Parts: sequence; C-alpha cells; structure tokens
Amino acid sequence: MTIEFGREVCGTLQTAESREWLVTNGIGGYASGTVAGLLTRRYHGLLVAALNPPLGRTLLLTKFDEIAHYNQQSYSLSANRWADRTVSPEGYRYIERFFLEGTTPVWQFSLSDAQLEKRIWMEPGCNTTYVKYTLSRATQPLNLTLKAFVNYRDYHGSTQNDGWQMSVEPIAQGIQITAFPGATPLYLHSHTIVTPAHEWYYGFDLAVERDRGLSDREDHLHAATFTATLSPGAVLTLVASTQSQSDLSEDTFKLRSNYEQKLIQLFEINRPIHAEKTPDWIHQLVLSADQFIVDRPSSSDPTGKTIIAGYHWFGDWGRDTMISLSGITLATGRTEIARSVLRTFAKYVDQGMLPNRFPDAGEAPEYNTVDATLWYFEAIRQYYCATEDDDLLRDLFPVLAEVIDWHCRGTRYSIHLDAADGLLYAGTAGVQLTWMDAKVGDQVITPRIGKPIEINALWYNALRTMARFARQIGRPHQEYEAIADRTLAKFSRFWNDTAGYCYDVIDTPNGNDNSLRPNQIFAVSLPQSPLTSLQQQQVVDVCGQMLLTSHGLRSLSPDHPDYAGYYRGNGAERDRIYHQGTVWGWLIGAFALAHLRVYNNPALAQQFLEPMANHLTTHGLGTLSEIFDGNAPMLAGGCIAQAWTVAEVLRAWLAIEDS
Repeated sequence: MTIEFGREVCGTLQTAESREWLVTNGIGGYASGTVAGLLTRRYHGLLVAALNPPLGRTLLLTKFDEIAHYNQQSYSLSANRWADRTVSPEGYRYIERFFLEGTTPVWQFSLSDAQLEKRIWMEPGCNTTYVKYTLSRATQPLNLTLKAFVNYRDYHGSTQNDGWQMSVEPIAQGIQITAFPGATPLYLHSHTIVTPAHEWYYGFDLAVERDRGLSDREDHLHAATFTATLSPGAVLTLVASTQSQSDLSEDTFKLRSNYEQKLIQLFEINRPIHAEKTPDWIHQLVLSADQFIVDRPSSSDPTGKTIIAGYHWFGDWGRDTMISLSGITLATGRTEIARSVLRTFAKYVDQGMLPNRFPDAGEAPEYNTVDATLWYFEAIRQYYCATEDDDLLRDLFPVLAEVIDWHCRGTRYSIHLDAADGLLYAGTAGVQLTWMDAKVGDQVITPRIGKPIEINALWYNALRTMARFARQIGRPHQEYEAIADRTLAKFSRFWNDTAGYCYDVIDTPNGNDNSLRPNQIFAVSLPQSPLTSLQQQQVVDVCGQMLLTSHGLRSLSPDHPDYAGYYRGNGAERDRIYHQGTVWGWLIGAFALAHLRVYNNPALAQQFLEPMANHLTTHGLGTLSEIFDGNAPMLAGGCIAQAWTVAEVLRAWLAIEDS
C-alpha cells in the first residue's frame, strides 16, 4: 500500500501533527517527528543516538527550521508551537504531498511553481541521520536557509536552559557541537556554507506530553545556520552524526533503499510457492519489523542481537522479545537474527528466569517476570520448526532443563510448581510478574498473585515442547511428559462452568478471579492446548463477543465495574487503566489463530487482521501501535510502533495463509 497524504491531511494541523514518522539505525537510535514538522513529544528529534547500543539513547539534533527564498518570496517551511500555544511559523501549509518511500518520510513543498522535496533516513549500524533536499521543479534558483537546533539529554528528559554554553566549532565541511567536556560530539556535515551560532530558543510546546500529564516545555539551542542556493534539479544533503567523517555522496540513499528491497525479497523467498501475491500492507510490516531488530553486543558475542519492545520509549524487554521473535525474524526470513537473539538471552538466564528488562542506565537486568522465560520455550520451538537447527537445540537444552528444574523446586517471587495439582504458582505482594504489569508507586494494579491462566498454558506448552526437544536430541523425555500430564490433569480447575469461560487466576489470596480477560486465549492459540474442543470454542466465542475490537482485544470486559474505556490522564491515571479495558494490539494475532483452530476458516480468521492495514496510515506511519481505547472510535495510544503488535499480525497472517 502507498502511505501518502495530500493537502487535506498535511495542510490541517490537527491531522498533520497526529501522524508520526519513524526511521531507525539498527543499534537502538532513531529519528522521529510529525508530518507537520511540529515537535509534540520529548522523544522527537532528527538524531536520537544510542550511545551505548542498544540503549543510552540521547537527543543530539532536534530539528532543522527551513526558510526558502524563491521568486522574491520568503517561505518558512518549519512549524513550531510555543508556550503560549501559538504556532509560528506554519510551514505545514506548504506541504503539497507527504509519503513514505519504504520507511523513508518524504515531504514535497509547493512554493509557487517550485517544488522542494525533503527526505530523512538513517545509516544502518551508525548514529547517523541524513536530511536531503532536492529542488525537483523550478524555473529559477532557490535560496535555502536551515537553522540547526541541538540538545544533549536523555531521551526521557527535557531541557530548561540556564546559561548552558555548548562548544560550537567550525570543521571541514561542517560544524562540531560538544555539549560539555566529555560529551559525545555531534557533527553536522554539508557541502554548503555554515555559520556557527549559539542562541537558545525557549518554550517549545509539547502537546502530547501535556496530554500525558508530563512536562510540556523544552528549550533547544540554535547552534548553526546552513545556507545554500539550489538550481533546478540540485540537491543539498546534510548529515548529522556522532562520527567525525560522513559520506556526502549520492550513494547513501541508494544503499538504504537497496537494504529495504532486500528485506522484501528475503521475505518473498521464504513464502510458500503456492501463495497468492503479498498485499502491500504486509510488505510494509516487513520493513517495520526490521526497525525493532538492534544490536546488543557483549564481550562474548560482539554481534549479539535483540529486539526493541517499542518506540519511542521502550528498550529491549525479555517478555516482549520472546513474544515478538517469531513475527519479527522468522516470518521475515531472518533466521540468523532469531538464532542470535536466542543465544544472547541464554546468557542472561539466572535462577531459571529470563530478565524482564535491561535498564536504560546500564544497571543489572531486572528479573520480575514469570512469563518471559516460558515464552522463551515457544520462541525456540518456532525457531526449530523453521530451521531444524539441532546444533542450537543441543546448546540451549541445558539452559532449558535448568529453567524447568528451577520452576519445579521454586525460584524468585514464589514462582514454583504446586505439587498438589501440577500447576504453576507465581507472585508476591508488591511485584508485578505477568504482562499485565502496571504499577503505581507501591501498588500493583493487577497483581494476579496465584495461578494465572496464560502462565499455566505456557507452562504446559513448554513441558510438551521440552519433551519433544529431548526426544529429538536423544535425551530423557519421560520426566517432562509426566509433569505435563499432571498439569493437564488439573488444568480443568481453570474452567468456570457457570460463566462458560476460564478463570483469569485461580488460588489468589481472595479465591478464584472470574474477571473476563483475554489471557485465556493463549490456552487455545498455543500449539499444545490443555482445553477440550468445546471449551476452546467457548473461549473464542466469549472473547469475540466481549473483548474483540478492530485492533486487538480489550484487557477487561466492558461489563466489569473496573472497566475503563479510554486511555487518558497523567502517568498514574494511565497506568491504572493500562490493563483495565485498554485494547492491546498484539492480542489480535493470538485471537485470529485461536479462531482458525476452532472454526478452520482461514478467510474468516484473516478478516480479523485486515483493519490493521488501515491503521498503518495513522499514529505511527507504516507501523502498528501498542494500545487502543476500548471504546469507539478506539483511538491509538502508547508507543507509535510496538514490536509485538507488528510481530503477531505478521505471524498470524502468514500462519493463516499457509493453513
């Protein structure tokens, strides 16, 4: 599909600032902004560099403000909203067309009979952003002036200047900005005239941050001005980089374009021969999937890989990585990446647990998750089905055996196998362990202490998977089968016969929790289901009737007294409703596959995924959002690009197509 807008979107501020673009560099850095060119988030910038890949993300180059002089007229092409809520200049009014070329955002400004084109991309593997201007149509030269605004702060932060003096020094073909002694320098390169500056602009207004209950003011430094005269057909390229040398040739965009074409070709090579033509929106998701794959080098593996959970503000999380692995890597034909990720995370297994997240500041990994490790088994299973890689299976088998052993005898946070019924118990007061992990202060919003339904479905699936692995490489398998049999024998405890669906958690401190939540869908969608055929159908039906929306499943039924249909408010308010009705996009994949399992109707199952094609043109352009409101019109929220949403839609689409 072509993601493209004309003046009807670009020329209206409300629509143009609500659509955000994203480009990435494969090491955790990115550039992002709005179609309007307006800053609305603290996370927007032309170079948010990963100084300690894949983390250490730091805003270096905020934006360029452009002024074009053509035919004795002056056109301010940028847009800024200030602290008094005024918007000046209003450059979005000159945007005649905006579109994505792969993942590259392209603007076409109409200036009388002239057309100035602007595109932005990043160099894979480098903290380097390219901004290219082309005078694609004109009858006379155009003079272009560009003000470079810079910063130097953590991407979660904001800057209120109080006499901050940066070093701004001319260099060959550009300028070097050093925020303070010891800071990583920012280099701006171009074949044009550059004049150093040092002028703070105060009170940039960040409307989305205000809506999120966060600081909505920021200051940025005008550090340099670039000027050039473009004749018709001429090109001006500016490079922002942490590297002192940059490639200013015309080949750089071709390299980016060729890279993305190869991703599509690799995807198609791995498609079944009998398959019908791939829809364009699926190809767009393939490119989106690549944006989440980043380096996580270590001393033992300098080429290690991981998966960023979401842009703009997530790092790599164990849970998200394992859920996303199949759709991000295997569905796109990138099995070598999957192998690297699986090996990388094996090094971090501790007391039978995978880390939940790696903190931005480089502290020790956090292990507050019960499901990440169980999703690890499913990720390895899917990898093995795609590759039959016995070597990796043999290498990882001892790690997996250790995981099972720790869970049977007990590990952190009271995670242990209950000998009485063969079900997995997890949870201690004040700790959030499942994917429903919101916490406000010391209060866990959905604690789910006890035996959660999806945890035990994953546990059962992991045991059957482990038995299969053991047989495959000639190891004893009987113990894993026996534990799985005990789990299966008592899994019926989850069935709420009165309600006609599964309890969400059993054996909680307050008894069994009969809240209708989407977690039970995994007891149907996972390869090994512990439910009867009739129970599977009832689960799919009730989830479809009460939880299903166009973009995912609600996290709580609308008839529950705690249901919240709109994801709004400050941080604490949003965290309180994060899993109390908010729709999660990643769940649509599991629902579609569960529906396929029960009804064996591929055409119908695929229909549940199709609304995501339209969503590619809103919020994060060319990608899929983290969450949506539970109530109509079910607007998107959270991260503009979420790995497990993209992954699960891709994985489910392929699985249904191949069924």
